[in-house]
Amino acid sequence: MTKPWLLLSALVGWGLAPALADTIELKDKASIAGKILAEKPDQVAVDVGYTVLVIPRSQVVRILRTDTSTAANGFPESGTPLVAAGERVAASNTGFYSAPNKPAPARTVLDLVSQLGEAVVQVRTPSGLGSGFFINEDGFLITNFHVIEGETQISVEVYHQKAGQLDRKTYKQVQIVALNKFADLALLRIDDKDASRFKCVSLGSADALSVGEKVFAIGSPLGLERTVTEGILSTKTREMAGALYLQTTAQINPGNSGGPLFNLSGEVIGVTNMKAAAGEGLGFAIPVESVRFFLDHRDAFAYANDNPGNPYRYLEPPSRTRHAAANN
Repeated sequence: MTKPWLLLSALVGWGLAPALADTIELKDKASIAGKILAEKPDQVAVDVGYTVLVIPRSQVVRILRTDTSTAANGFPESGTPLVAAGERVAASNTGFYSAPNKPAPARTVLDLVSQLGEAVVQVRTPSGLGSGFFINEDGFLITNFHVIEGETQISVEVYHQKAGQLDRKTYKQVQIVALNKFADLALLRIDDKDASRFKCVSLGSADALSVGEKVFAIGSPLGLERTVTEGILSTKTREMAGALYLQTTAQINPGNSGGPLFNLSGEVIGVTNMKAAAGEGLGFAIPVESVRFFLDHRDAFAYANDNPGNPYRYLEPPSRTRHAAANN
């Protein structure tokens, strides 16, 4: 039986698609040209000019995107292929972390865990432990503020893969870079000159997810490192104490705090930080949009030894302002 979208793809090949269009290359050497309206882990919606096709993701080989901006605006001219589907394109506003403009294709949790496991770490202090994850190769990592609250003696356990085996290494030279206790976020850095480059993860978008989509967490609940739990996104707007959290059925327990919540593209969409004390399958995570705001404005949250509890760093006013104040 011929698939309806394959019949329509043949019509597109006869020139019925819009002049400025993305190209979706399919299996069996077929292709469709049109404007991509939406992408989901399991399907792609494409406007081909006279109708909208919904293409199963399993039939897509790759997507070539065409930008409609002009070169005068700093973008490629119309008709220039930009990026194939699944390629990671760093956001233009930062080089500190990776944030693809488009989600990568969905994969299985089994495949993603083996790929992402090295980037997830265990954070230890004299009073307890939590989880964290690297956001770049230079050893910068995210965890929860409450994991390291009041502590300066911090160690990070990293699990390097060598010859197919996991090699646990503990780093004790850990610097606190920035804190935001109101958002329950902390930015740390492994300050070890002998450390190699670290595996890191990309930050995705919680806004792009739909309720009911599958997610999974990696962390160290009760000290059981590299524990993986899977579930769905229950809601994106659970209001608690004046803030909005992601709610998930993925099991979250003490020790998961500060660890990543992933989508099936392998991108971080939240930072797990609490669970309901009574009940099961009621875990919560800080949306990744809050994490990106924290990282983009990390200078304002810089840690200061003389005032470690203050999440904000107030910079000196411009010299002209200081001079005018001194004369008054």
